[in-house]
Amino acid sequence: MLAGMARTLVVKATAGADAPERCAQAFTVAATAAAAGVPVSLWLTGESTWFALPGRAQNFELPHSAPLAELLHVVLATGTVTACTQCAARRDIDSGDVIPGVRIAGAAVFVEETMAEGAQALIY
Repeated sequence: MLAGMARTLVVKATAGADAPERCAQAFTVAATAAAAGVPVSLWLTGESTWFALPGRAQNFELPHSAPLAELLHVVLATGTVTACTQCAARRDIDSGDVIPGVRIAGAAVFVEETMAEGAQALIY
């Protein structure tokens, strides 16, 4: 349906278990777009940064929502997942701690991605 689109979707998740519906919405939109063939970049910031760690997404539950670990897997399989540098540092998370395929990067990379031609950014 959307596979021929040249646009990129950048989704920033700012919430984790502290705001489960907002968190699940960000992951659901990112995974849905990725499954439809849209290039996706999912940014984990604030409390969602914890989901860059192995096992954390598996422990997240929200009724009537797809499992967060499955949504994360879909995005990792076809797109990029980034944990915010400052958010990770505040939680003592470094590159050796995160799920394979997750990178840690800062605001300059976020700005570059969101300002690229054809990019659409959504923040949850």
